[in-house]
Amino acid sequence: MSKAELARKAGVSPLTITRIEQDCACRVDTMRKIILALGLDLSERGKVFPGED
Repeated sequence: MSKAELARKAGVSPLTITRIEQDCACRVDTMRKIILALGLDLSERGKVFPGED
């Protein structure tokens, strides 16, 4: 999935995705949106956000 597609599905900007990839912090709500857009369960957040287990 491209950054643009993920951003669109999650309802965030592509710049937000880029910042997260560069290890910038983001809000819990943004994390939730991205995890759900990837089709994952919220309990699987560690797969997307290491250290958030």
